Amino acid sequence: MKPFDPRLAQSPAARAYLVLTVVLGTLSATLVVGQALLVARILTPVVSGTGTSGPVVAWPFGALLLVVGARAGVAWAQDRYALRAAARTVAELRAAVVKAWATRSPRSDVSREADVATLATRGLDALEPYLVRYLPQLVLTAILTPALVVVVWTLDWVSALVVVVTLPLVPLFMVLVGRLTAGTSERRLATVQRLGAQVLDLVAGLPTLRAFGRALGPGARVRELGEASRHATMGTLRVAFLSSMVLELLTTLSVAIVAVGVGLRLVEGAMPLEPAIAVLMLAPEVYLPLRRVGAEFHASTDGLAAADQAFRAVGARLVAARPSEGAVRAAGGTILLDDVSVRAGGRAVLAPACLSARIPLGDGTPGTGRVVALRGPSGAGKSTTVLALLGLLRPHSGRIRLAPRDATGPVDLADVDLGSWWAQLTWVPQRPTLPPGTVHDVVLAGRADGSPRGTGTAGGPAGSGVGPDLEAAARRTGLDTVVADLPLGWDTVVGLGGVGLSVGQRQRVALTAALLDDAAARPLVILDEPTAHLDARGEQAVLDTVSTWRDEGRTVLVVAHRASLLALADQVVDVSSAPAPAMTTPSAGGEA
Repeated sequence: MKPFDPRLAQSPAARAYLVLTVVLGTLSATLVVGQALLVARILTPVVSGTGTSGPVVAWPFGALLLVVGARAGVAWAQDRYALRAAARTVAELRAAVVKAWATRSPRSDVSREADVATLATRGLDALEPYLVRYLPQLVLTAILTPALVVVVWTLDWVSALVVVVTLPLVPLFMVLVGRLTAGTSERRLATVQRLGAQVLDLVAGLPTLRAFGRALGPGARVRELGEASRHATMGTLRVAFLSSMVLELLTTLSVAIVAVGVGLRLVEGAMPLEPAIAVLMLAPEVYLPLRRVGAEFHASTDGLAAADQAFRAVGARLVAARPSEGAVRAAGGTILLDDVSVRAGGRAVLAPACLSARIPLGDGTPGTGRVVALRGPSGAGKSTTVLALLGLLRPHSGRIRLAPRDATGPVDLADVDLGSWWAQLTWVPQRPTLPPGTVHDVVLAGRADGSPRGTGTAGGPAGSGVGPDLEAAARRTGLDTVVADLPLGWDTVVGLGGVGLSVGQRQRVALTAALLDDAAARPLVILDEPTAHLDARGEQAVLDTVSTWRDEGRTVLVVAHRASLLALADQVVDVSSAPAPAMTTPSAGGEA
């Protein structure tokens, strides 16, 4: 395992901290040498009895006080900025991991959600001791140790030779301990992630378990995983204590060898007193950074293991860099699908395969709207086409382009700022996710993040009272009959995700919210099988809603299975699948 992951240098906080640590390490090396020489200068006349008058020791004492104060200031600055940099670096990595997971392709492996949650919380906390305690000692080892060896060589080449011979034994034993404990931190983090996954699954499934009287069943498994986590943590601590003991013993014996050699030559008169005292002061300092590196070895393994998983989660980069054309005005423009193919995850199939179409967009004025239906058998790639149009999935071949009415040429959707694109469309998925709150507030929830209106991932209170626009929209979608059957009507509280409402009722809420959008600001409406969970009356409400959108001058792109929706369409796009040739799977759009 490398002592430093160069990918951490991508973080501005970590990069600035690394530079600061190098500067402070160089200053610390200078101060250590100065302190040893000053102490030797003060003690030599005291030990030899050649003179201890005030003028002789006044300036060395004053200089020593300044050096000691400077060393205390360096240590204070190191601790202060280490904690700040660690907190900022962990926050940057945590934000990158959460962003990468939140913007991943919908076709990604959702089973890793608990692992990512554990990594973003407890896992990345291991980076703090690595940055605060281990990394500074690593820099000091690279700067202070060679400098002190050179200084000792100028004072006494024999002692320096002893140091040069014994010093390599310290990293040698560190390597042996590292190989002995290879994989310990990864196994401990994996154990913690399994525990987190089990607990999250248990919490999510508690209502079902309680309904069947099995709420206490998983307790034994959770206790078993907790015990495994305790054993893994204790194993890591044993490794830390073992490595510290080995290195302490080795460095203590090495310093003792230097001290014995210096003492014997002093007795024989073969070495002056002042350099001898300086060498005895510097010998422990030569080994000290390596001793501390060994003592914090477990911090490095835990921190680097967490950092490695974090960088794998974000695709080895803190920020997904992608050129952006910025905002592109969609109203009155055209969507161009040029031979678009997407490889189905886990299957050697292209779905859709070689899809080409031209979809004009309305501009919010009556007469410019149209209904476009995506038709095809199950598994042909209709929903995948919708995800690609939303920018959540990047085609493996072909392109999706936007041709604005007032632009010189079409722009690839991959180069368009997704926030500006989402702000110009309304998306109603098969299973809308609603925010918690009253039905009234959920329908009128505003979107501040620019994502597609109607998905209901955020929102807040929108005032009280039911206005005429809301009443008209509710009548058109059939939500008024749903509200009439609720115990508190519009004031009925629904839970996160729409808990308390059926799938069909949630869809009517999302349709009503979408009807309230400004037709000119959001000229495109995307519906993914809107009648899949509705009865005949609900289906008619959807048809009426789609007709209303078209009359308002909006383009409605709908994934259609039922003949009623196909009959309403002005344009039908046939979607089909095909066997996929051998090809390299690139990163999906939206994934870091």
